[in-house]
Amino acid sequence: MSEEPKKQYSADSIQALEGMEHVRMRPSMYIGDTGVRGLHHLVYEVVDNSIDEAMAGHCDTIKVTINEDGSVTTEDNGRGIPIDLHKKEGVSALEVVMTKIGAGGKFDKDSYKVSGGLHGVGVSCVNALSSALKATVYRDGKIWEQEYELGKPLYPVKPVGESDKNGTIITFKPDSSIFQQTVDFNYETLASRMRELAFLNKGVTMILTDKREKDDKGEFLNEIFHSEEGLKEFIKFLDGNREPIISDVIAIEGEKNDIPVEVAMVYNTSFNENLHSYVNNINTHEGGTHLSGFRRGLTTTLKKYADASGMLDKLKFEITGDDFREGLTAIISVKVAEPQFEGQTKTKLGNREVTSAVSQAVSEMLENYLEENPNDAKTIVQKVILAAQARNAAKKARDMVQRKTAMSIGGLPGKLSDCSEQDPTQSEVFLVEGDSAGGTAKQGRDRRFQAILPLRGKILNVEKAMTHRVFENEEIKNIYTALGVTIGTEEDSKALNIDKLRYHKVVIMCDADVDGSHIETLILTFFFRYMKELIEGGNIYIATPPLYLVKKGSKKRYAWSEEERDEIAESYSGGVQIQRYKGLGEMNAEQLWDTTMDPEKRKLRQVNIDNSSEADRIFSMLMGDEVPPRREFIEKNAKYANIDA
Repeated sequence: MSEEPKKQYSADSIQALEGMEHVRMRPSMYIGDTGVRGLHHLVYEVVDNSIDEAMAGHCDTIKVTINEDGSVTTEDNGRGIPIDLHKKEGVSALEVVMTKIGAGGKFDKDSYKVSGGLHGVGVSCVNALSSALKATVYRDGKIWEQEYELGKPLYPVKPVGESDKNGTIITFKPDSSIFQQTVDFNYETLASRMRELAFLNKGVTMILTDKREKDDKGEFLNEIFHSEEGLKEFIKFLDGNREPIISDVIAIEGEKNDIPVEVAMVYNTSFNENLHSYVNNINTHEGGTHLSGFRRGLTTTLKKYADASGMLDKLKFEITGDDFREGLTAIISVKVAEPQFEGQTKTKLGNREVTSAVSQAVSEMLENYLEENPNDAKTIVQKVILAAQARNAAKKARDMVQRKTAMSIGGLPGKLSDCSEQDPTQSEVFLVEGDSAGGTAKQGRDRRFQAILPLRGKILNVEKAMTHRVFENEEIKNIYTALGVTIGTEEDSKALNIDKLRYHKVVIMCDADVDGSHIETLILTFFFRYMKELIEGGNIYIATPPLYLVKKGSKKRYAWSEEERDEIAESYSGGVQIQRYKGLGEMNAEQLWDTTMDPEKRKLRQVNIDNSSEADRIFSMLMGDEVPPRREFIEKNAKYANIDA
């Protein structure tokens, strides 16, 4: 919790920076997009206001409820948004907060030392993109209220009762004319973010309720998230499906150069590096100066210890930073008063002063831990040596891929049927399960801009394979070569150079059955672990072949779900024939083009990472060795999957 504000949190603390006329006209500029991700971001924006209150020491419970009508209610026990008159605007401060973009206490350093949120866009943006919103404030012994339509107040802020409690309740319903794809909130998506916030803000209780669904006992779906140990518990949650090689999670919490730094890390038997970084509760997917500081502190301290131990004396090649991070899961969380974000998605921290602060904190933490835990220290160094040996083997395998990729067109995989288009932005490649379906896809495609790469069987499970085994795998080598990307830098041997990416759409096309779903997951795991930049760049898609063909006489329509199948059958009013497609091979080239490959008709799902720590946990669970958590996950999510009897 940060220090007590220097002055009273009142109307004067609220600064209106600019109007919000453009929000409804250009919503993507403010919330990223108007699809599923943007929809859920509305909830995060409102919750972030409550988290800011918690970070300032004025709130310890935040409730989020998905209501029966699809609206969402958030409630906190903070101080309540100020309701007194705003001198400059001439209306209640609550109305200013709700109707002016960038208005909020977080722009007043005396009210909040640090704050999260979507770079100050705030709850006014949520208001602008909602068909209806109601704000209720408990403050100064009274209950205050104001309602809005499409961001405009229906009446001035007014008292509606008396109460001795404090806090803010916001209920909003997204505008379906803005969010045309869906206005249906996903419980699991909200749950993973609230769980994450509970870990990042220990001591704060987050409560999520879904009134659209009841359990076996007739009670609403409900979860309570609370953490007393913060990042230490977060690490245990993320690494629950991995086997640790040290006795406990290494953790620190403190302040360096006036920057609060919290770090937790553990080594496991896996071959992957899993670093998750946050600034003011914002997940910095692209890393930044805090991540650089962590890597510097980790490498310098471990290298110094390993050299002094004499365990590296017989090693015939240099240890690199990569080797110190193999099998490492770490979370770095910093609080920065004025964060400067850069990068493609504005999630890369640019503040230079943070590097040394985190580096110093990590160095001190590790030095103490290694000294006090000599057995763990020895285990870590042994893991580093094994990683170095594997990296050396992987470099040879990777160089083979590089040489093959760097060759002319003749060096492309023999199975690749390339397209004639030379512009990568206009080209797409289908990774197709099996030679048979690949042959059909080659016949059905538009050769001008669509390439086909058939994959034989199930590709390697990279979650359980050493890096050099990954680069030696024939199917994976073909993917690298076909895409034209290069791998590895001095700093990061898995880093991807996508400047020469040959296709800006990479489409995974598998059968709509259990085997197809497994292959899809294997390919996605590979992309997540080795080509994450392509997912983050929006280059990876999943094709969605239809499940059914419904025919009656000369009439026919395809269906992508059982509900759609039944609706079509009903519209044909009896006497229908229904064909279930279990594989792509059951369609001819024309059908495959019409349903799955034609840009005018197909249903492509773009692969996004909304929550990288949750994605990391799910991939390690689905593709790891532990069976019980995988079974539990599949049973819990079976209703979202297509599973053959």
